Amino acid sequence: MRVLITGGSGFIGSHLVDHLIDTTDADIIVLDDFSTGKRSNIEHIKSDRLTVREGDIRDESTVRDVVEGADAIYHLAAAVGVKKIIDDPLDSLRTNLSGTENVLKAAENDKTPTFIASSSEVYGKTKDVPFDEEEDRVLGPTASLRWSYATAKAADESMAFGYYREYDLPVVVARFFNIVGPRQTGQYGMVIPTFIDQALSGEPLTVYGDGTQTRSFTHVRDAVSIVYELLQTEEAYGDVYNIGTPEPISINELARRVIEITGSDSEITHIPFEQAYKKDFEEPLHREPDVTKLKKTIGRIPETDLNGILTDIIN
Repeated sequence: MRVLITGGSGFIGSHLVDHLIDTTDADIIVLDDFSTGKRSNIEHIKSDRLTVREGDIRDESTVRDVVEGADAIYHLAAAVGVKKIIDDPLDSLRTNLSGTENVLKAAENDKTPTFIASSSEVYGKTKDVPFDEEEDRVLGPTASLRWSYATAKAADESMAFGYYREYDLPVVVARFFNIVGPRQTGQYGMVIPTFIDQALSGEPLTVYGDGTQTRSFTHVRDAVSIVYELLQTEEAYGDVYNIGTPEPISINELARRVIEITGSDSEITHIPFEQAYKKDFEEPLHREPDVTKLKKTIGRIPETDLNGILTDIIN
């Protein structure tokens, strides 16, 4: 069996490589341009079953070449993180849109089962929690760059479903809810690694806004095992699933818990969003997944609770 993972040197991608090396006998090809991923994330893997190819998913011929002969595709390569999207919106849009289309177009030739990574961002700023995959989305104005990532990911999903319906391409889409764990950095605005770095260094934990916004965090090892299982499940083809742990917590409480578990003397400070980003920045109040459909389809949901997640990352 031959498996392609785009973005395989990234945070989630590298853990998926680990999972496939440990639990299957598949030969794995990683396609990555190392713009956000790190070679060090997969350097520990010494298996001759792993091949790493440096390349850009926006290059159609490169994608077509690595897809040829693949038995499964996990498309994880993307521009990620609110900070990067706002700082570099055009490059992010091109990566997320043209990259996904290149993968789907190449996969269609041999009807290769394909997983498309999406995000809880597509729900926008709806206040109805938990988020159900079939509910309406609520987004802000297109002139606000805050919503460009949600728009691109929604377009990725629509393209995937278009290929499923018009070309019978077996695709599965999953919306990730704040996937966290070892190897993640705070470079692109990820809150847990940022808080932990600050706590371990004795620096103030910087909370954006008033800290009452809630988020649900999911251990990366839970996420990648579910991703693998979904693509093995024909019932999941042509559908979208939330992958997340239904354990919402406010950012204020998250900061307090990080301080408690690390035994840090750090204090908590609050920074207005407009000071950190742009004046038109909007932060959705809640992010909580409804995982009913996921449990019905594969019989399980992510299991690691927040304390387990934090302890693993801190260690």
